[in-house]
Amino acid sequence: MSKSIVQYSPRGRARAIKGFLRQFLSYGGAQVGLVCLVFFLVVAAVPNILVGPLQTAMNATGDFLVPPSGQHLLGTDEVGRDVLNLVVHGARISLMIALLATMISLVVGTTIGMTAGYFGGWVDVWLMRLTDFFFVMPSFVLALVITPVVLEVMGRGGEILGFRPSLFVILVVIGMTSWAFVARIVRSQTLSLKERTFVDRARVAGSSNLSIMVRHILPNLVPQIAANGALVVAGAIYVETSLSFLGLGDPLQPSWGTLLSLAQRAGAASAGAWWYLGAPGVCVLTISLSFVLIGNALDDTFNPRRRVIP
Repeated sequence: MSKSIVQYSPRGRARAIKGFLRQFLSYGGAQVGLVCLVFFLVVAAVPNILVGPLQTAMNATGDFLVPPSGQHLLGTDEVGRDVLNLVVHGARISLMIALLATMISLVVGTTIGMTAGYFGGWVDVWLMRLTDFFFVMPSFVLALVITPVVLEVMGRGGEILGFRPSLFVILVVIGMTSWAFVARIVRSQTLSLKERTFVDRARVAGSSNLSIMVRHILPNLVPQIAANGALVVAGAIYVETSLSFLGLGDPLQPSWGTLLSLAQRAGAASAGAWWYLGAPGVCVLTISLSFVLIGNALDDTFNPRRRVIP
C-alpha cells in the first residue's frame, strides 16, 4: 500500500535529496539567504563567546553615545553600553521568539487547514470562517490588543521557559494570531490530496481518519509548509520588532525591537546617533529578507509551475 504520492528506495531517496539541493541552491536568492541565516544563527548561538556577557548600565564600558571606533565597532548607547554587544545578544532573543512563534503558527495552521480540507462539510465551513477572521484581521493588530491584557493578568515578574513573561506572551500571541495564511494553503492542498488513489487504498485497508491524515496526507504537505513557514518567520520578526518597539518587550532581555525602542526614547535620531538606530534596524531587515529569499526559492523548487521557462 502506498503511503504517499511517491515512494523512494534509500538510493532513490538520496538522489532525490541531492536533486532538490542542486535545484534549490541554483537560485541566487537561496544562496544569499542561507549565508545570512547561517551567520545570524551562529551569532545567536554563541553571543557570550563573541562579545562577552550582556552589558547593563552597571557594567557599561564606554561613554554616552560614542560613534563607532576601534574600541566600540558599533558605537555606544545612551548609558555607555556597547551597541555591538546589545545587537549580538538581541539576535538570540529576536530569532528565538520568531522561530518559536512560527512553530506554533505552523502547528495550528496545519491542524486547522488539514482538518477542514479532509472532513469538509460543516467542519470546513466553521473552521474557514474562523480562519477568515484571523486572515482579514492583521496579526499585529490582534497581538497589540491581546498582549497588554495578558501581561496585566500574568504580571511581568519571573520567567517562563527561560523567557520573561512579556517576551513569552509576545511569542505565544504572534503564533496564535498568524496561522490563517498557512491554514488556507494547507486546506487547498488537502482537498486535492484526499482524492488521490493512495488515500482511497488506505481507507479500504481500514486506516482511521487520523492515521490517514498523519501518515498519508501530512508528509505530502511538508514542502508547502516548509516554503510558507520561511515567509511566516519573516512576518513574525516584523511583528515582534513592532511590539517591542512600542514598549511591550523586556529591557532585561533586549531584542532588536527593544533596542530600536530604547534608541528612539534616547533621541538617537535627533542626536545624530545613526549607529544606535541603524545596527538593529539593518539586522531586522537582513534576517527578514533572508527568510523571504529562502521561502521563495523553496516555493520555486517544490512548485515547478512557478519556475520561469526560458
